[in-house]
Amino acid sequence: MAGWLALRGYPVHPLAPGTKTPAANCPECRGSEHAPEACPCHAERRWCHGFHAATTDLRTVRTWWKAEPRFGIGVATGPAGLVVIDVDAHAGSLPDRQRLLPGIPIDDRVDLTGLQSGFDTLALLAAHRSRPNPCEDTSTLRVRTPSGGMHIWYRAPKDGPRFRCSSGSSSRVALAWQVDVRAVGGYIVAPTTRTAAGVYEALPGARVPAALPLWLSAELVRTGHAGESRTAAAIPAQPRPRRGAGRRVLDSLLDEVRDCAASPSGTAFSEKLNRAAFTAGGLAAAGHLGEAECRRLLLEAADLARPHQTRRNALIVDAGLRAGSDRPIQPKDRP
Repeated sequence: MAGWLALRGYPVHPLAPGTKTPAANCPECRGSEHAPEACPCHAERRWCHGFHAATTDLRTVRTWWKAEPRFGIGVATGPAGLVVIDVDAHAGSLPDRQRLLPGIPIDDRVDLTGLQSGFDTLALLAAHRSRPNPCEDTSTLRVRTPSGGMHIWYRAPKDGPRFRCSSGSSSRVALAWQVDVRAVGGYIVAPTTRTAAGVYEALPGARVPAALPLWLSAELVRTGHAGESRTAAAIPAQPRPRRGAGRRVLDSLLDEVRDCAASPSGTAFSEKLNRAAFTAGGLAAAGHLGEAECRRLLLEAADLARPHQTRRNALIVDAGLRAGSDRPIQPKDRP
């Protein structure tokens, strides 16, 4: 599948076996703070820094999956020209009704009984606009996720805005509650990938992405997902931040998490871990640290403090990283 995608112009990168997270960096990159896009490993056909290493070079792809046939497949959505609507079906209490469809007021007289997932909010958005429900769009590739969610793959407009990623739980930029967007600056798990929770399976219908519907494009613009147009003039690059700043900020928060090991309770461990993960997500989004490296450091600190709840630790870390990725952080670079 990885070769099939690469041949069709979709840059791919390995996911760690049995997971939906990028394969680990090489030892040199784990201890380095260089920018992912400037990593020397890419010229040597290594997979360091997750989607930053994604490629369509068939020789490289074959080498990676020959080295580890159990790798899952990630597709770098930005370089692939994709906008993927990631519909979640996570259990959880409903937020305030005005956060269900950001920017669209929902009258108190509207009965929300039964609304419980991204499937419902996306259907509600489509109905509000009198448009077909994307979850039922058989003209494009749809993938059922092991958690019961759905990935709806679309081609981004060639000359339109460069849409960016978002989380459906974000209070700043979101399409709908429990509906994430995967575009520039992110990746999506490709069908056939197997994780501990199950397999990502293509649903009946098209096997390739269709063009992003105009109404969805308009909704993404309305909700703040639009960045610079592909045809816009280049913006002068800003000076790169010194790489040590982000790590120093994160290390101080990781120390607070590790200190919780001294007591089994009463240390606000979850809050401290969530804060560290949220900050790490923002630092990674701003380019100060690699996301995979942040996740590794967070899990190591969490498992040191609470080794009996590794699954819960991972849930807190992943949720915090995703939420923080919507708010890039530019720390002051103090010595």
